[in-house]
Amino acid sequence: MTRVTTADLDRLEFRAVQSGDHVEVAAELLSLANRVDSDSEISRAELFVRAGEQWEMAQEFERASAAYQRAIDDGGVTIIDARALQAGALFELDLVDTAYAQLERLRSEGPRNLPTYIHIAETLQAHDDLKGAHAWATLGVERFRHQDVSPYVHDLLMELLRTRYRIRVDLGLEEDALDRLIDG
Repeated sequence: MTRVTTADLDRLEFRAVQSGDHVEVAAELLSLANRVDSDSEISRAELFVRAGEQWEMAQEFERASAAYQRAIDDGGVTIIDARALQAGALFELDLVDTAYAQLERLRSEGPRNLPTYIHIAETLQAHDDLKGAHAWATLGVERFRHQDVSPYVHDLLMELLRTRYRIRVDLGLEEDALDRLIDG
């Protein structure tokens, strides 16, 4: 069995960026996920997610979707909910109805963190669903804006608010109370 640290993950992802060989790094991440200890700093599910992201960068969306499904099946903690990531890969595969069904399942449970809301809003915006992107961004802001937050979560909330604002501009909407929450 293997332990994987944040530093290990950073080295692998940096190598992928430097070399452009996302396929090789995706395969290595999958191999690590299959061997990782249960008490590893990086969870098996997160390794599957990171492999999926590498597959996406290699334009291998079916493989990405399969890696995300393995993360979903594993059930471990991930930074961005694997179902949201899988929906993005499904959009790329032109499986639009399946992608929206995945997002609807996620909406019914309520994503647990801001990175997931940011990812969904940006994915929908990239696929020209501005109304859907706006709805997800607004849901995320409403869910997290009244919580006592760390500086990290505050920065994520500001990122989501800025994303929401850009979407609102694209939709031709007037500034609203949530837009006025954006830090200078």
